[in-house]
Amino acid sequence: MARRDNLTLPRSLFERFRPAHAGAPGAPNLISTLQAYGGLQAWAARAHRPTQSLGRIGALEVRLAQTAAEVRQAQKLRYRVFYQEGSAIPNPGRLFARRDIDAYDAICDHLLVLDHGAATGHYGNRPAVVGTYRLLRQPLAEEYGGFYTAGEFDIGELIARHANLQFLELGRSCVLAPYRNKRTVELLWHGIHAYILQNRTDVMIGCASLDGTEPKQLALPLSFLHHYARAPEIWRARALPERYVEMNRLSKETIDPKAALRVLPPLVKGYLRLGAYIGDGAVIDHEFGTTDVLIVLPVSSIKQRYLEHFDVSRRAA
Repeated sequence: MARRDNLTLPRSLFERFRPAHAGAPGAPNLISTLQAYGGLQAWAARAHRPTQSLGRIGALEVRLAQTAAEVRQAQKLRYRVFYQEGSAIPNPGRLFARRDIDAYDAICDHLLVLDHGAATGHYGNRPAVVGTYRLLRQPLAEEYGGFYTAGEFDIGELIARHANLQFLELGRSCVLAPYRNKRTVELLWHGIHAYILQNRTDVMIGCASLDGTEPKQLALPLSFLHHYARAPEIWRARALPERYVEMNRLSKETIDPKAALRVLPPLVKGYLRLGAYIGDGAVIDHEFGTTDVLIVLPVSSIKQRYLEHFDVSRRAA
């Protein structure tokens, strides 16, 4: 996988396209969404590189998006999963474009799972994008306006405490319904593992979502995460004061861990298995119809058996 350390988007470009965070006043409208699309075009003009597979199982392949057209496929998938199948409410720009678009798309890498056995009609013979993750490296985040996660959680002190480490933000994860199985998830993590090795990443962060915006109805999973997965002080970051939602809603003694795990989203359970910590406080995202928690996953905390499992060099293509 080629590195993108030499990406040279002018700072003014991102300043023009930077969106408000979801749910905040002034969230992206039609104009800002189209501006974000322009930023993606500028990214594509500078970032095109030869395709390099990160892993393959049968007809499914994982690699980074190479062109703006491939990112548009990922945006269409995100729109379908978040807005058409889920409870997210699109702003006018996203509704018009029928894609989940924001300015961060122009500075992120987009990890794709492609099905070579299912070419999409709109894109001719291109393989269908059936899974995606959005990846933002710390150098680019610092150069062009910060991490998306900073709109919900105060991660500045966390990063400052670990100034010698490199952070990577994971976001916008989704998989097409028929592909929500172990094989697709394994491929996505094959790709992430190869990416963090290539870019010498030390810590992964990002927001993970629980469906619903009523904390009282989420008391069991939120309380479980607070009591059983809360980050130690050195890895802790707190929800922004104006958005802070208390997670400690049930005493530890009243929680049935097995029952709590059954209602946790698969993505959150997957992070916990790897060794992730949960931040202090949750955040309600009204646009997406979710309650978000902060994931902090030091690479050094990932259990060795998972590192070996995700090592693409150990798996047959």
